[in-house]
Amino acid sequence: MPKRGKKAEDVDSADELKAPEPEAKKSKKGAAKGPKEKVVESPILYQDPPNKLTSPGGQKYTLKVTSWNVDGLRAWVKKKGLEWVREENPDVLCLQETKCAEKLLPPEMREMPEYPHKYWACAGAKEGYSGVALLCKTEPLSITYGIGEEEHDQEGRVITAEFPSHFLVTAYVPNAGRGLVRLEYRQRWDAAFRAYLRGLDARKPLVVCGDLNVAHAEIDLKNPKGNKKSAGFTPEERQGFGELLAAGFTDTFRHLYPNTPYAYTFWTYMMNARAKNVGWRLDYFLVSTRLLGALCDSKIRSQAMGSDHCPITLYMAL
Repeated sequence: MPKRGKKAEDVDSADELKAPEPEAKKSKKGAAKGPKEKVVESPILYQDPPNKLTSPGGQKYTLKVTSWNVDGLRAWVKKKGLEWVREENPDVLCLQETKCAEKLLPPEMREMPEYPHKYWACAGAKEGYSGVALLCKTEPLSITYGIGEEEHDQEGRVITAEFPSHFLVTAYVPNAGRGLVRLEYRQRWDAAFRAYLRGLDARKPLVVCGDLNVAHAEIDLKNPKGNKKSAGFTPEERQGFGELLAAGFTDTFRHLYPNTPYAYTFWTYMMNARAKNVGWRLDYFLVSTRLLGALCDSKIRSQAMGSDHCPITLYMAL
């Protein structure tokens, strides 16, 4: 996700005359009261609840998937992102915004014996841009890159893995850009991506994960009122996401935690946003609605560092 800044706060001009300070009020006993101290509110942080490891029907999970926008794979490795992944130990690891050609992969990524099956998609003409990866402990039946449309398959944004019971799609959805310069393209992408997923869903149920670059509802970002014209929260992008859900998919986190606030997955590096929890929920696990009976939990690992996004993890009993 491109780094978002905040609008500058209104400030008084340095040339503007300051008003005289009022005299201190006197109490009944005659003592002067000083100015009230400004109370600084502590940020409200999201607390990831304990993992739910069984489905509504009582089946223990059989699939654990982690998705993480790493904002540059090489930098993320240096920030010890791999150490966190090894501790989390998912069956499948999906990465977005890798910004790294396959030939330039860090040796630490090439040498991961835990994930013998590794797949990379990179932007063809733009070095250090976009890119996704999918690393598996179990070999998929097949792997597909892109969504089958040339207009949308030049930036390394989608990998699809087919497994016996389901498809797994990892995606890095295009951002509408500063000044919404790519909003029209984003709308075309949304329609094409939705059609692609529906085609897969007609064959097998889906798990879709990644940085989908939209905060769907006001609860999904800290400052909704000030961002209605910002990339990721425009009416057009929110409508596109709503149409995707209406096509037969469910946002797993909101299904399980419909009213949980302050649950974000992205924070700009500026303005100390992460410490203040001024964030956006841009990263998702969606599933075909008919898979909800197999859903155990959908997690936001907000304490994991290494990127301007945090990882998310899904537990399914397939």
